[in-house]
Amino acid sequence: MIDVNVSLSHWPFRRLPLDQTQTLVAALKREKIHQAWAGSFDGILHRDVAAVNERLASECKPHDMLVPFGTVNPSLPDWRDDLRRCHEIHKMPGIRLHPNYHSYTLDDPKFAQLLDEAAARAMIVQLAVTMEDERTQHPLVRVPPVDLKPLAALIAGRSKVRIVLLNAMGVLRGAPLKTLLNTGRVWVETATLEAVAGIEHFVANYGAKRLLIGSHAPFFCVGAAQLKLQESILSEQDAASITEGNAQMLLKSP
Repeated sequence: MIDVNVSLSHWPFRRLPLDQTQTLVAALKREKIHQAWAGSFDGILHRDVAAVNERLASECKPHDMLVPFGTVNPSLPDWRDDLRRCHEIHKMPGIRLHPNYHSYTLDDPKFAQLLDEAAARAMIVQLAVTMEDERTQHPLVRVPPVDLKPLAALIAGRSKVRIVLLNAMGVLRGAPLKTLLNTGRVWVETATLEAVAGIEHFVANYGAKRLLIGSHAPFFCVGAAQLKLQESILSEQDAASITEGNAQMLLKSP
């Protein structure tokens, strides 16, 4: 499998099992995950984004299975240089965004500019809709999910944009989900797809081509992604697309 949603370093508010890179990699391998797209927890609150991305690239380098996705915060004045470094220096295939933690909305003109510049560099944009359930958040740091309403209109005229929504399935469903998937520019992953035979039901309603495997490890249990597959009845073709085919196509897309 390819896991498109893991994070390195330490969650700011508590220690997590497997929050050391070596132990996380070992756990991923035990679950037969041969590639993991990794962001950094440091990117959520640290203001020195360049240093965050440098550490992320360095942590991933000894592990062939880890593919780094750097942080870019368009509310900071040097975000274009951070994007350039991710692409040109660290050779990252994409970036990971946290609009709700970085205090901008999707109708902010800077977000549209970031989408355009990432697309010009053929980079995947991962957008974390949530990171933690609002009920367990620190009382001084209450962060609601990202409001995705502006997204469909924003990407309608941007044919080169590729967006992977992370941790979205707890708040995105029904017609809004179908609208985004029908743009052909949006993918979602399984970390917050919480229902019995959830993957099977997703495929029945939306098809298999826009779904990826994500664990949100180490915040969530690494093995949950495998269990969600086991409880769903899927065709061989759909299972192959979801577990790695769709992610491989994303990485190869120009």
